Amino acid sequence: MLQSKKTQLTGRQKAAVFLVSLGSDVSSEIFKHLREDEIEQLTFEIARLDKVDPEDKDRVLQEFQELMMAQEFISTGGIDYAREVLERALGTQKAIDIVNRLTSSLQVRPFDFIRRTDPSHLLNFIQGEHPQTIALILAYLDPSKASTILGGLSHQIQADVAKRIATMDRTSPDVLREVERVLERKLSTLASEDYTSAGGVDAIVEILNQVDRGTEKIIIEALEEEDPELAEEIKKRMFVFEDIVLLDDRSIQKVLREVDTQDLAKALKGVDAEVQEKIFRNMSKRASSLLREDMDFMGPIRLRDVEEAQQKIVNIIRKLEEAGDIIVARAGEEELVV
Repeated sequence: MLQSKKTQLTGRQKAAVFLVSLGSDVSSEIFKHLREDEIEQLTFEIARLDKVDPEDKDRVLQEFQELMMAQEFISTGGIDYAREVLERALGTQKAIDIVNRLTSSLQVRPFDFIRRTDPSHLLNFIQGEHPQTIALILAYLDPSKASTILGGLSHQIQADVAKRIATMDRTSPDVLREVERVLERKLSTLASEDYTSAGGVDAIVEILNQVDRGTEKIIIEALEEEDPELAEEIKKRMFVFEDIVLLDDRSIQKVLREVDTQDLAKALKGVDAEVQEKIFRNMSKRASSLLREDMDFMGPIRLRDVEEAQQKIVNIIRKLEEAGDIIVARAGEEELVV
């Protein structure tokens, strides 16, 4: 039997007590997410348990609750916010102990200290910085906040910042620390010692999908002049074929009038039923029936052919949108009133 008053429980013993307290059904679900060696170690510790002392059980469950509460505070507000809230709830020393235990193994993302800063204040804070510095900061921020800041930058540097985010790969921890030191006037002790990945085309696409249409257009046009290949790659990812379900019925019908039937048949071969049904519902019964027959008659086709057909249709959607014939809904825009 574990003597909680005399012996300090190890991490594995605490985990064993925790799993036993949860019961076999919940524990078995947790085991599905563990490595084999972790399962073996925990199984060994559970087997060694003779009887779980009620005090041990209560202490372990309370510790788990405190750690989860602290991690949630860190995730939503950062280290300082978590420490501040925990101090009010648990006292200064215990709050420090809990946060230190988490951050000793937790990889805190760079620029954690500005996560709770209002975007408008942050914009004023960084807009005088070099475009590369701004790009580095935006790459680590939540896309919704980053899009607000990108939209507020001067038109002269928006495209430059967007390009730097898109072409960013890995950043040295020394560079991250230096930028953080300049911004917060002190060296961050929480920066990861490992090289961290941020930015890339996916990052700028996620940001651009949430900026206003005018900002998006200015950035894309500027990138088309400076780096056409990058601009095309970004445009391809900003609207994928499956996003056609986001169009209203009238827009889909306009798109279908411009699309070659064979391309449509190929494009629909590689999507789920929801997308297919959205298309079929916007066609006449005869046309949808013929399209289904074309798809069946076509049989298996190469994935490359499917993707090429889908991209043709996406290009048509983009042209219709640019001409103002259809509207593609994006985050952060006002709703349409019919």
